[in-house]
Amino acid sequence: MVNRLSRPLCLLFSVACLLFLASCGKRETPVEEGIRTQTLLLGNLAEPKDLDPHILDAFTDMNIAVALFEGLTALDEKTGTPIPASAERWEISPDGLVYTFHLRANAKWSDGTPLTAQDFAYSFQRILTPAFAASYAYMLWPIKNAEAFNAGKITDFSQVGIATPDAATLRLTLERPTAYLLALAAHNTWYPVPKSAIDQHGGMLQHGSRWTRPRNLVGNGPFTLTEWTPNSRITVEKNPHYWDAATVRLNRIRFLPVESAEVEERNFRAGQMHLTWDLPSSKVVAYQAEQSPQLRIDPLLSIIYLNFNLKKPPFDNMAVRRAFSLVLDRAALSRSVLNGVLPPAYSFVPPGCGDYESTGPIKENTETARNLLKSAGYPGGRGLPPISLQILNDQRQPKLAEAAQAIWARELGVNVTIEMNEQKVWLQNQQSMNHQVAFLGWTADFPDPITFLSLAQSDNGQNWSGYANPVYDQMLVQAENSPDPAQRKEMLQAAEGLVLAEGPVAPLVYRSRTFLIHPAVKNWEPAVVGIHLYKKVYLESP
Repeated sequence: MVNRLSRPLCLLFSVACLLFLASCGKRETPVEEGIRTQTLLLGNLAEPKDLDPHILDAFTDMNIAVALFEGLTALDEKTGTPIPASAERWEISPDGLVYTFHLRANAKWSDGTPLTAQDFAYSFQRILTPAFAASYAYMLWPIKNAEAFNAGKITDFSQVGIATPDAATLRLTLERPTAYLLALAAHNTWYPVPKSAIDQHGGMLQHGSRWTRPRNLVGNGPFTLTEWTPNSRITVEKNPHYWDAATVRLNRIRFLPVESAEVEERNFRAGQMHLTWDLPSSKVVAYQAEQSPQLRIDPLLSIIYLNFNLKKPPFDNMAVRRAFSLVLDRAALSRSVLNGVLPPAYSFVPPGCGDYESTGPIKENTETARNLLKSAGYPGGRGLPPISLQILNDQRQPKLAEAAQAIWARELGVNVTIEMNEQKVWLQNQQSMNHQVAFLGWTADFPDPITFLSLAQSDNGQNWSGYANPVYDQMLVQAENSPDPAQRKEMLQAAEGLVLAEGPVAPLVYRSRTFLIHPAVKNWEPAVVGIHLYKKVYLESP
């Protein structure tokens, strides 16, 4: 007689067999799980300093903030032109001085409360308040009396050209016609911030408060913050109260702050992420050789340059700055160090920035550089104080720095030490002028040359060189006041020629966006200013 298992035991045995077989099968990778759950795994290069859009100055931080907040407008990725966002429409007065924005009737904060014109007015007052000390406050200066209020010259905010006729209408009166104002309105400095949440965590003027942490952050973007594990991951999930939530297909985005491009590349191959932030230049050639469809090289209005500190010797001397710049063979640096992936930069404004072309590019000359150093009192580098070059500890800057260090030693007799820092320290040292010379990068906030040239204005919060030339400042003011586009371009070209001649900054290479992308990622458009509209992106099995 055959001995048979009882029915309950038979069921248990069957379940155990199924579990055993499942455990023996192929385990799902994070990338595969992400496709199934609509979770985008995205490299972000660096741990964010904060997620408060009014104090951000790192591109990698803005990369996260754009998922959580939304301005009056957004920028079309391919063209950089402004498109409606929180404002569904606007009117511009015939003289170009009054912009009237109409908010969407269904625009809400992530807690479900209505987004109002008063929220924008409060946010603009916050970033312009002198005591808040926002380095990016100048992005709102085109508004009438905004610069004066920000400088403390007037204290009554009602004198600033910001009016709210009703909850859905925001009216801005400008100092002068500003052709790119709609593009400015897409920048993170124009994002609304929630007064109630800020008041609960330290008030309007406090930096680094806990209002930007999970469960505290209230935003108006397509996603909301649910997790922030420092140096590990930041997770945002679909915001059901977003005005266009019906079109958002991703359920969540996981930003991975991996500082090494080499580690990112390995993680990508191991199925740990859908998109890398960067790709080592040495790897680009290999991926190109095999014609890998995972390699993407997207255009980007961006530059890496030398940022001299004019408040400290020896770079308070223009001849020394010019010597350090003119001796560098940028084409050789691009070719030998970066495998030609990043082209040499001879102007401060990258090509393709609107219809602008630079007219006075840098002309390298080793003999001129040596003579300049000699005229400054340092023949053959003798007598120069110790010099430190501060750089970011990424995969490109150390190699570029070592090559420049060798050129300065060989051609000028100058010994330069290299100091590597993580992003937050690297930026803070330059912001506080705690550097002699450093590598610095800048990506256009919008496709117009003023976004680069304004970095050298004496009162610009992003001027981390200490350059202050009234003639240069006036050139930019005259350019911005000019109603004639051709005349404006000529004035900007003259201003760029001056700043290149006096050398507070020295362009090195133009940047492009070089990265790896999984074929499941859809609608990841090339973005000329590097900011992507995550609401359009989704994942689909290839």
